[in-house]
Amino acid sequence: MSLQKPMMRGLLAKRLRFHLPIAFGLSFLAAIAFKYTVTEPRKQAYADFYKQYDAVKEFNAMREAGVFESVRPSGE
Repeated sequence: MSLQKPMMRGLLAKRLRFHLPIAFGLSFLAAIAFKYTVTEPRKQAYADFYKQYDAVKEFNAMREAGVFESVRPSGE
């Protein structure tokens, strides 16, 4: 009883035909999962924040707190 000779010619091509579609499929699923679990909620959070964000009010609050060196508080 002898062992079967290993297949040496075309081994890479044969393995790629099997593994490459699996790799592409899994990477596509990972990208879709990332899009809907990370980026979509993040975009919605930014949209919700900027719906009620008032930049002038925020600037005046920072100016009153003395954050800026070149802008005087309105009381001076």
